[in-house]
Amino acid sequence: MKQSRLMSLVESVANVIVGYGVAVATQILIFPIFGLHTTLAQNLKMGVVFTVVSIVRSYVLRRLFEAIRVKTTKPLLTRRRLPYSRDFSGAPDRNQRSIR
Repeated sequence: MKQSRLMSLVESVANVIVGYGVAVATQILIFPIFGLHTTLAQNLKMGVVFTVVSIVRSYVLRRLFEAIRVKTTKPLLTRRRLPYSRDFSGAPDRNQRSIR
């Protein structure tokens, strides 16, 4: 089943909203280890910037992979089955009578 563009966007946004909380919590815990001291407001603002970038990245990648999936699953015209079949091995087809 193909995923619509809208559902791709909804999935990406939901994923990033959850990730936003994890990112802000991680920043609060990790930044001081590296000597970076920021306020909660600064962490929230940085989280917004990273969230927007993440939404765009996730959406673009999702659409790229969906385009690849659709392109690789389309049946090729050369693979169409002809209304007749002929086995050139010499053995009669099981649905045909031998003309010998």
